[in-house]
Amino acid sequence: MTTPETPRRRRPLFVILPLAVFLALAALFFVRLFAGDPSRIPSALVGKAAPAIDLQPLAGLSGSSGPVPGITSAQLKGKVALVNVWASWCVPCREEHPVLMGLSRDPRILLVGLNYKDQPDNARRFLGTFGLPYAAVGVDASGRSAIDWGVYGVPETFVLAPDGTIAQKFVGPLSEQTVREQLMPLIERLSGKPAA
Repeated sequence: MTTPETPRRRRPLFVILPLAVFLALAALFFVRLFAGDPSRIPSALVGKAAPAIDLQPLAGLSGSSGPVPGITSAQLKGKVALVNVWASWCVPCREEHPVLMGLSRDPRILLVGLNYKDQPDNARRFLGTFGLPYAAVGVDASGRSAIDWGVYGVPETFVLAPDGTIAQKFVGPLSEQTVREQLMPLIERLSGKPAA
């Protein structure tokens, strides 16, 4: 026989159990949010050959030595290459751009830009305003090449060893600190040459 107090005894369990589940999920969320460097999201491609790429140049884009070429797989071999995925509509790309301008002066690396789902006029205007750090700019208007490379969003930067394998992937804008603490030691190791 049930008494009026029986349902009352079970009620705390129905209140405590959802609260305990919520707190466990919140703790997991905060641990994942603050654990490690979010710019170093693991990629299934790290350690593997970079996907084949053959992107047309950004029409009308010229540098100091003439028209800027598109991107091909053959270009990305022979020295350390950085493939930077960017777009004119990307606000973090503006934040990252001065860092790329500095990297473009490093003779140990080839810096190329994969222009992602952008309007050509806007991309040219962006580079005209902020500077041209890239030795080559390939247009990925459909986003197909970005999918092949496992791009989550822009900006992202892939570091390729001289043999064309992907050594590292950075998600989000490169900062001076990331370049100093993570990218430069990696470039030194891959190129076998210290910074000048």
